[in-house]
Amino acid sequence: MDLAIYGAQGIALGAYEAIHNLYPVKEIRCFIVTERGANAEYLSGVPVLELEAFSRSLSEQEKGEIEILIATPENVMPVIEKNLDEHGLFCHVRLDSSRWAELMGYHYASDRDYMPLSALPIGYHKVTIHMYMAKFHKDKPLAGKYDLPEWVTPVQAGAALCEERVADILDCDGENISAKNGNYSELTVLYWLWKNHLLGRTSDEKYEYYGLEHYRRVLELTDDDILRLGDNSVDVVLPYPMPYEPNIEAHHKRYLTKEDWDAVGAAVLELQPEYAEAFPGVLSRRFLYNYNLILAKKEVLAEYCNWLFPILERVEKLSVPKASERSDRYVGYIGESLTTLYFMFHKDDLNIAHAGCRFLI
Repeated sequence: MDLAIYGAQGIALGAYEAIHNLYPVKEIRCFIVTERGANAEYLSGVPVLELEAFSRSLSEQEKGEIEILIATPENVMPVIEKNLDEHGLFCHVRLDSSRWAELMGYHYASDRDYMPLSALPIGYHKVTIHMYMAKFHKDKPLAGKYDLPEWVTPVQAGAALCEERVADILDCDGENISAKNGNYSELTVLYWLWKNHLLGRTSDEKYEYYGLEHYRRVLELTDDDILRLGDNSVDVVLPYPMPYEPNIEAHHKRYLTKEDWDAVGAAVLELQPEYAEAFPGVLSRRFLYNYNLILAKKEVLAEYCNWLFPILERVEKLSVPKASERSDRYVGYIGESLTTLYFMFHKDDLNIAHAGCRFLI
């Protein structure tokens, strides 16, 4: 049975490349999108077709002989399934975030740059970790149940901007930039973590690893994965990167203006010229670390924050319009680019492992 992939962004392209690598005899006919919009005409040489046109090109028999893998964000999957059914395409299956991560794990099992945490041997030393989950007062309730692991603590992001409380811990307590949440998004929680827990100002020195995740995006870590951290000397765990064509610089243009991107380049050049020299090479690659998710050794995360936040502060001042004149989450998007730059720059001197990013709906 031939296969088509519904989607044309990082999730879909990642699925295509993994399937092509693991099952090279599998025929993948095309990518499918609801509307062309800004999507490419081809990905990896495979055509990207609108659903309406694709459906018209098939006979009734052919519709029953093609399987469709839905590789999109999970919140839009129900609508896609309905549209497929309405076009007589009933053989479809969801590639949810957990299955996507499992596929990536097999795909990258022998890749030094994107080594899966699950591919490392299970150790005996259970390290202590503390992950903070950014929550926002406008987040919609989850449709399903999700039990937080004992090592995850919710923190309200942007708490300085509203009276409503959705977590016991607030990112406006202690030293903070909570009021900048409109631009920084979940990074106001990372800043709060950096200033109040990573710099030796509290009594919680018992934790060896700290991290950040979101209300709807979490790193999938099992008890065995926790045992893999210490004995394998893992410095940092990041979500599997997503591929973009032709490269990640083109992807940035979907979310950032030229003026904002110029501000990023200028800030990095001014504050971290060694990284500025490496930046073009990183941007020419196809892989981006999305979502600002991270778990790292305390000292590794502190060093990253020491590097990151001065650059972001400088970007605020160089932006056109300046950060004080807007609230469009653009600094949060820039954070993803800088995460990619920093850890690709250090890929040979840090032991980086990867895990799945689960989307909670």
